[in-house]
Amino acid sequence: QVQFVESGGGLVQPGGSLRLSCAASGSDFSSRTMAWYRQASGKQRELVAKMSSGGRTRYKDDVKGRFTISREYGKNTVFLQMTSLKSEDTGVYYCNALTSFIDVMPRYDYWGQGSQVTVSS
Repeated sequence: QVQFVESGGGLVQPGGSLRLSCAASGSDFSSRTMAWYRQASGKQRELVAKMSSGGRTRYKDDVKGRFTISREYGKNTVFLQMTSLKSEDTGVYYCNALTSFIDVMPRYDYWGQGSQVTVSS
C-alpha cells in the first residue's frame, strides 16, 4: 500500500523559509517523477513542483526562484525548500508521484495527511 508522510510545515513570517519532507513507501519511487501539491483553504489542490527520476524539475510560475524540489533516491524521500515565503503560499502541502513528467494529475488517488504551511505576520 502506497503511503506518503509529509512533515516540516509550520507558521512562518513573510520572507521566511521552511523545508518540507515527504517519506514515500509502498512502491519503488526511484524511477518515478515526484511532485509537491498545495491546497489553499477553499481552493483546489494545485501542482507546485515536480522532479523526474533524472533530476529534471518544473515549477509553478509563482514559486519559481523561491522553491526548490529535491529528492533522496535511496530513501524514497522528497523535499521542498521554500524561501521568501508569501502569504499566498499558505496552504496544506502534499506529495505524490506522477505517471510521467508531463502529467499534472497524480498517479495515486491516495493522499497523506499533508503539512500545513501558514505564512503570516
